[in-house]
Amino acid sequence: MTLKLPRSRRLRAVSAAALGLSLIAGALTAGGAVAWQAQPNIMERTQWDNRRLEQLDRNVRRLERALTQRNAAGQPVLVEPDPEVVALQGRVDLMDRRLSDIEATVRRINADNERLTFQLDESQRDNTALRSRLTDAETRLQKLETQAELNAPIVADSPTGDAGRDLAAAVTLLGQDRPRGARALETLVAAWPDTPQAREANSRLGDLRVSANDKAGAVPYYAAALKDWPRIGWAAETTLKLADALIATDRKTQGCAALSEFNRRYAETASATLKTRAGQMRTAAGCS
Repeated sequence: MTLKLPRSRRLRAVSAAALGLSLIAGALTAGGAVAWQAQPNIMERTQWDNRRLEQLDRNVRRLERALTQRNAAGQPVLVEPDPEVVALQGRVDLMDRRLSDIEATVRRINADNERLTFQLDESQRDNTALRSRLTDAETRLQKLETQAELNAPIVADSPTGDAGRDLAAAVTLLGQDRPRGARALETLVAAWPDTPQAREANSRLGDLRVSANDKAGAVPYYAAALKDWPRIGWAAETTLKLADALIATDRKTQGCAALSEFNRRYAETASATLKTRAGQMRTAAGCS
């Protein structure tokens, strides 16, 4: 297993190895009394592990003691750089520079990422604002288109070519889109003015006015629906609605007249509920 040493320990080991090699060279040159045994080729690459490091550390301490003794004896040791040590130092320095370059690159990448993240957030906020404005513009455009459609002149044009089918289609549309349904009823009245379907359409238009708290506006529609007092199922109730709208808009005389027409034309076949309602309206209005 190859171990990565701290820089301080690597330098200490390198210096110690150089010192040891120089000490050996000096001892051999000076003719010292100590006989050195042949050493293994130190130029070979060594796989460092704990055991080898401890052994190296012991050798360094021995060399330090020997160096101290020679210096004390007046035999200084000249330390010459070892090529392997110099090469190793060069590789360590190169690795340090590369590590510094990598760290600088990582810092630059992090800064770029932060800047890109900020720009992305800004873009998302801008997109959200633009989407909101676009939705608002589309809504306003739809309202304008609807208003233009609803305010356009009524054209007497039957969408189905039949008054009954036109009425059924208008009632269905009324449940889905009240403004367009009301316009469909008005179109039916214009296209089929003298039909029972047109009378019913007018009665429904009067109901729409009442639901909008416009009883005064409902009166013309109810009156058009009851023109010539038709004998049709909804006529009795519509007569009471007309009377109520007239009385509510300070036209008591006309309202009481409508109640009289109810009694004369529809009371005989009307339901008990409608008869009771007519009596209550007459009493409340003070009709004679």
